[in-house]
Amino acid sequence: MMNQLSTLNKETNQAIAVIAQQSTTEALTEPPVDISKLPELYNKSGPFSWQKRAIAFVDTNRRSLTGSIKTRIIQTDIYLPQSQTPAPVVVISHGLGSDRDSFAYLAENLASYGFAVVVPEHPGSDSLQMQALLTGKSQQVFADTELIDRPLDVTFVLDQLEQRSKSDPWLQGKINGQEIGVIGQSFGGYTALILAGARININQLHKDCKPESDLINISLLLQCRALALGKNSPDYEQIQQNLSNLDLRDRRVKAVLALNPVTSSILGQAGLSRIKIPVAIGAGSADTVAPLLPEQIQAFSWLTTQEKYLGIGDKGTHTDLIAGVSTVALPSFKRFSGYSGVDLELGRTYDF
Repeated sequence: MMNQLSTLNKETNQAIAVIAQQSTTEALTEPPVDISKLPELYNKSGPFSWQKRAIAFVDTNRRSLTGSIKTRIIQTDIYLPQSQTPAPVVVISHGLGSDRDSFAYLAENLASYGFAVVVPEHPGSDSLQMQALLTGKSQQVFADTELIDRPLDVTFVLDQLEQRSKSDPWLQGKINGQEIGVIGQSFGGYTALILAGARININQLHKDCKPESDLINISLLLQCRALALGKNSPDYEQIQQNLSNLDLRDRRVKAVLALNPVTSSILGQAGLSRIKIPVAIGAGSADTVAPLLPEQIQAFSWLTTQEKYLGIGDKGTHTDLIAGVSTVALPSFKRFSGYSGVDLELGRTYDF
């Protein structure tokens, strides 16, 4: 395993060097950017005041892969700017074991710049599920159905908000439900990419999820759970086949920002190449959970959309973006479709 880890580190450093060189070359064709003149988006609030409201959206008709019906309660925080025109919407999808508070700092900041921010909490892969695991109340880190339920959560919440905006005075005329962006971290990054049009790649999972597979890439433990979907059903093989054709794209979503996403096997080239809208991928060079080379750099190369961006935080880890876990580091994205490397301190200031 040490040899494999050493090889991965070497290949990652080589890839970063190549991308950095390409980035420099592409940047020469763009007007120079004076960082000192850019607004301090993280440290300074925007001009809009905003209100926050927590709403429990109850889906009583969530259909499983086997056709059974279940109820799913999605606790959601809404940050609504006080604007005279309908605000564009940004959805934030948290990672495994996180919750609505993990990105409250980002939601507040975006709301102050005029975005309506929607932060759903995904039951079954949130902090409560992790607590249940640690206290022995659950035997699994997350339910395998979360791979499907998470993007469905977002679509359901958006549907409900669209309905409420027609009658709820607090929402009426306040949001633009057809101009939506999604930001997701880790498992939330996967969620964002699925909503953008990516699909689960069952064939790639069968190739990569072998008993003898190494665990240098820890995120494979999450990705390979897709092969357990429908395992207790007599129609398991058909369910697995259907997963490859399952389209969970939400066409209201016009752009996504996937931070530390897991992609290599569960989406693969076939799944990611289906995305046609703008995509930005944020990564950390020191991410040991979802390693940079297989999970983000490779994913970036597989994207076929005309607008794609990759930001790499120097020495950034998997949890740097989560409030209360580590130093907040937001990658700095340049206009070219390539690499932007930033250190943690600079990364605190800019999210785009």
